Formats: sequence, C-alpha cells, structure tokens
Amino acid sequence: MLRRERSIPLRGSAAALCNNLSVLQLPARNLTRFGVVHGPSAQLLSAASEGVPLAQRQLHAKEGAGVNLPPITQVHWCVLPFRVLLVLTSHRGIQMYESDGSVMVYWHALDSGDASPVQGVFARGIASSGHFICVGTWSGRVLVFDIPAKGPNIVLSEELAGHLTSVTDIASEPAQGQDCMADIVTADDSGLLCIWRSGPEFKLLTRIPGFGAPCTSVQLWQGIVAAGYGNGQVRLYEARTGTLHIQINAHARAISALDLAPEVGKLLSAAEDTFVHIWKLSRSLESGCIQVEHCHGECVPDTQVCGARFCDPSGSSLAVTGYDLAEILRFSSM
Repeated sequence: MLRRERSIPLRGSAAALCNNLSVLQLPARNLTRFGVVHGPSAQLLSAASEGVPLAQRQLHAKEGAGVNLPPITQVHWCVLPFRVLLVLTSHRGIQMYESDGSVMVYWHALDSGDASPVQGVFARGIASSGHFICVGTWSGRVLVFDIPAKGPNIVLSEELAGHLTSVTDIASEPAQGQDCMADIVTADDSGLLCIWRSGPEFKLLTRIPGFGAPCTSVQLWQGIVAAGYGNGQVRLYEARTGTLHIQINAHARAISALDLAPEVGKLLSAAEDTFVHIWKLSRSLESGCIQVEHCHGECVPDTQVCGARFCDPSGSSLAVTGYDLAEILRFSSM
C-alpha cells in the first residue's frame, strides 16, 4: 500500500510530455531534487524528506538561431562515475549543466539541414553509461557524448544509426564488466528497440521490432528490457536475444513513464488513464525465465499522468506529475 505524502508545489503544471519528471536523490544532504518541463522552461526543485521545498531554480532553453525560446522536451540528471550532470533537450539543441543547474558546461546545437520543411527538429531521450551520455534526436540518430572527469571539454564522439524514426526514450544499466553485455536500450516512435553495448565504439547487439504502437518509455534491469507502449501495454524482453517473455495489458491508455528501483527490481508504470502501477520483476531459479507480479495500483483522479519516478533505489517512495497539475505528488510505502 502507498501513503500520500506532502506534495511539492510547482510554479506551473507539467507539460503533457512523456517521461516529464526526473529525480536525483542526495542522501548525504537528506535532499531530493526534482526536474519538470513546462514550455520553454524547466523547473528544478530541492526538497527535504518531509516534502518542504527548500530551493527552486528555473532554466530556459538556449535560443540558438531563433528569436523565440524553443520548447524543452526533457530534463534528466545523468549520474556518471565521477560527476553528475543535468541535461536539457529542446527543439534547438542539448544543454548540459552542473547538477544544481547553476552553470551550463556544454551546448550542442541541432543541425536541421537534413530535416524536411514539415518535420520538427528536437532532441529527446537521455541516458548515461560509463563516461558517455547518449541523447536521441528527431532523425533517429543517437548522439554519444564523451564526458571528462571535470570541466567543459565534452566531445561528440559518435552517432548511432539504429533508428529510422524519432527516438522516444533511452535507458541504461551498468555492464559490470561482462563481455557482450547489453547496457543501453533505445526506443523510437515506430516501437523499434535497439540494444547496444557501450564502449569506445558502441556495438548494436540486437533489434526488437515494433508492432504498430510507439514505445514511449523504456527501462533496463539485469538483462531485462521493460518497454511501455502507446497502446497501454508493458512488454518484457530478454535484452541479449530480444525474446519476448511477458506481455502485460497494464493500462487503458498510452503509457507515459516507466521507472525501475534497481535494488529490488520494482517496475513503476504510469499512463494517461490516471493510474500508476507497481510491479515486481524476477527470474525463475529453475528456468531463468522472467517473472512479474503486480504489487499495487494507485489512481490519481482526473489527472493525465505524464511523469513518474521512484525517489530511492529501493522503491519505497515515488513521485508523480500530471498535465494541468501544479504540484508534484509524493507517495511512500506503508
């Protein structure tokens, strides 16, 4: 069961975008940071454990070549082995900040040269692996940035060409030194998933074809790919082979966010049907097959949920955002 905690007020509602919530826990300072996108700005909030907001910061998309501020598409904290960066994507480019948003350390403008006149140019989908940060784009390309231990000398090291339609989300998991270990998964508007092994040169290990619905959110845990789709389904695949193990008709409308609590294998799914569900993933000791158990469902009445994240690696607390909802809702396990 979940208990409703004190919510955190926002200056405006969250935009109706998938994966519109990022969470960074700072245990040493007993703080949690939240990032939410609305139009051309991103709100960053720091809150203590009891939910009292202690600080707020507003970041805007860099203007680039235009006059009007472009819409931001996603905000996400990337926890690297040696530093934490805040990454913003927009219709003009990619911005990287120090973790508190105080200093912008890198700006990458998107090249719209090969886009058609009716095609939107944007970046979306953010994840880190080792000392790399991967960002998806409207063209299907995934940009790989090599991040130094400190300073602004960030380099675009590679462009991955596994997708033909716009990237929707990217997820990663530490490879733990195993050979041929899948540690990056990218998803796109056609529902196609690409499984990669990161390194000085990224290697495409397998493709999982779509089935007519966009993949809106994706997660990776212990060799399991959890993918949420526009038809409300959650599908669990074997990352190494792309084999489908489980298909869950989890929601009545499009899934807007997935998240994983890595310490316990809890999967969080949220959708436009106002529901948030928690699932428990595991593997059979005998066969190694993926197993899933439904743990809890929570309704957020009259709300188009657009973001949901666990607030700790054990999955004992979570946060939810919704379109036209001027607060971040917080829940904890009873």
